[in-house]
Amino acid sequence: MSGFANRTYRSSAPDKWTMPRPYRDASLRHQMHGPIRPMEEPSFFDRLFGRV
Repeated sequence: MSGFANRTYRSSAPDKWTMPRPYRDASLRHQMHGPIRPMEEPSFFDRLFGRV
């Protein structure tokens, strides 16, 4: 029989179930990354004519 069956999978990334991300207050996130921005920026004409 092959020796591969006894091996376990290991990854360098921490497991999300055993090591979840620490809680961050929204104000701390805002200080680090700035305000939340839309995924698509308004076009030139939307900004020009004030459509948001």
